[in-house]
Amino acid sequence: MKYLAVSAAGSGYRAVLEEAPDPRPGPGETLVRVAASGLNRADLSQIAGRYPAPPGEPETLGLELSGTIAETGERVCALVAGGAHAELAAVPVGQIMPVPSGRSLVESAAIPEAFLTAFLNLVVEAGLPKGGRVLIHAGASGVGIAAIQTAKRLGASVAATTRTAGKRDAISAAGADLAIDTGAGRFEEAIERVWGRDAVDVVLDPVGADTLAGDLAVLARGGRIVTIATLSGATAPLDLSLLMRKGARLIGSTLRSRPREEKARLVARFRSEMLPAFADGGLSVSIDAVYPPGKAAEAFSRMRDNLNAGKILLDWSGARD
Repeated sequence: MKYLAVSAAGSGYRAVLEEAPDPRPGPGETLVRVAASGLNRADLSQIAGRYPAPPGEPETLGLELSGTIAETGERVCALVAGGAHAELAAVPVGQIMPVPSGRSLVESAAIPEAFLTAFLNLVVEAGLPKGGRVLIHAGASGVGIAAIQTAKRLGASVAATTRTAGKRDAISAAGADLAIDTGAGRFEEAIERVWGRDAVDVVLDPVGADTLAGDLAVLARGGRIVTIATLSGATAPLDLSLLMRKGARLIGSTLRSRPREEKARLVARFRSEMLPAFADGGLSVSIDAVYPPGKAAEAFSRMRDNLNAGKILLDWSGARD
């Protein structure tokens, strides 16, 4: 099979299709012919040498895919801990979902990582209440747009931030009640003007150091901050007295490193509670761009340069020609 090997090259990336033996499914796995795979910032961290695959998982890049099960032809999408950016992948059966009715194979590759991350952290970790208020940073990212939709589906009010004024329309289109340009002012002030003080029940934060103090400032009593990445840095001062006065919780969360059994339980719950909404129109994928694997270097550069609003996908159909 062909797989994607990517390395840093000057100010960009070098992406090459290389040959490897077809993967052999192990216990509890099945072979999937990949139709499309989704890019994630975790790929960029892995390329930079900061985010290796968990022990026992494929070292090939890629955390989500869509395709057909080799033995049956069933159309599926799946969450993986590595190996998605390839023609074939050995996928844990518990991490597979059917392609929703009315959705194409390619667009379904945009579902697993983004929407499972949103569901895990808003619902499972933070317990977002119906009618609650949520703040989502990096709202125009793949996870951000998925989180906005997920929160609205749960009946929450949503404030979402972006550093790029031109992305506010994408955030609003996803359903955000407040689309905040952090380049034009402090997000704390924008939220307080509309919702008042101490108004946010849940914060979903992939930014880290630059936003933690503001997250705590806008948090309601008993609120939760879920940190899922550290795009602005991993070290930040924390006002512990304010954390205590608000009875708040600061939760660190990752998805990739969780055990397969835990991921299978998460996928099963998501299939039951959220996946049907892709067929009835309650949820939708937001795709920024689709590239062939031969132009993957451009795709990774687009993500690194923060130019995308929504998911970037690789379409593997041409790789077999």
